[in-house]
Amino acid sequence: MNQTLKITQMLRQWSGGNREVLEDLMPLVYDELHKQAARFLNRERRDHTLQTTALIHETYLKLIDQREVNWESRAHFFAIAANLMRRILVDYARQKHREKRGGDMMKLSLEEAALIVGKERSIDLMALDEALTRLEKIDEQQARIVELRYFSGLSLEETAEALRVSRTTVANDWSMAKAWLHRELTK
Repeated sequence: MNQTLKITQMLRQWSGGNREVLEDLMPLVYDELHKQAARFLNRERRDHTLQTTALIHETYLKLIDQREVNWESRAHFFAIAANLMRRILVDYARQKHREKRGGDMMKLSLEEAALIVGKERSIDLMALDEALTRLEKIDEQQARIVELRYFSGLSLEETAEALRVSRTTVANDWSMAKAWLHRELTK
């Protein structure tokens, strides 16, 4: 059985109430969680104090606390993990911002080549989070696509699988969401 199917099967067992499967599942997903966390933190300012391992552990604690999730697939799991990482980093940024009373905001580069903005630039994580929250009110699917593509690093195909839509729909919504976010973040 390939790794993706094995992980999906284990996630479904977890959804079915088998909490013991977590012991076998976590080593299989740890490397990908580490890559996700590293992608998030690579976009942060250089003096960021939250480490990759700490972000993974906080995410893990939130993941195992999920009671009402019906895990559908590996992509679904990593989508939820990306959302949790985003929330942890935004909460961390808000806390640091409060501590500094308006000091340096956390910065991140959108998609290395700044796919959303179109050229290299730094975006305030809190501003991005607020823009995504506004987008979610307008088009929830586009907001999820940004989260999955940008924060989780999923491909168009993996995003389509996680959302149960076609790759074409994801590609079109991704383009629309990038344009909308570009406008919002450059106002």
